[in-house]
Amino acid sequence: MKCPFCGYEDSKVLDSRPVGDGVSIRRRRECISCSGRFTTYERYEDNKILVVKKDGKREQFDSKKVMNGIIKACEKRPVTYEQIEDMVAKIEDKLRKSGKIEVQSKDIGDMIMEKLKIADQVAYVRFASVYREFRDIDQFLAVIRELKN
Repeated sequence: MKCPFCGYEDSKVLDSRPVGDGVSIRRRRECISCSGRFTTYERYEDNKILVVKKDGKREQFDSKKVMNGIIKACEKRPVTYEQIEDMVAKIEDKLRKSGKIEVQSKDIGDMIMEKLKIADQVAYVRFASVYREFRDIDQFLAVIRELKN
């Protein structure tokens, strides 16, 4: 594994742990040359999933986009990075196990909302406000009422 800091082509593994019910392995590595530390993920390669966007365009599923959306929603919230990694891994695993080659972006958004609702209600409302494109306070109140029930 090439070091992202100095480009040296060798590193040692400091720690390995399963992520998302064992569907991937998170490895903490250290560069032998510069001692820089970084994280890599190992997962099985399998069928490619295409995401069908609202406008009908298709793009390859990218778990980094899911990760970034969840990280933004959880900013300054008591949700650990490991919890976020686990959410992303479980969403990706569910998509792969569905056997579908194409999945609607709405379905992915719903899965994210489902995970955030359990992890942190404030993060859930934040994500919902962007995902559902809230236009006024009534839409916020409707989601909050839904959480209270």
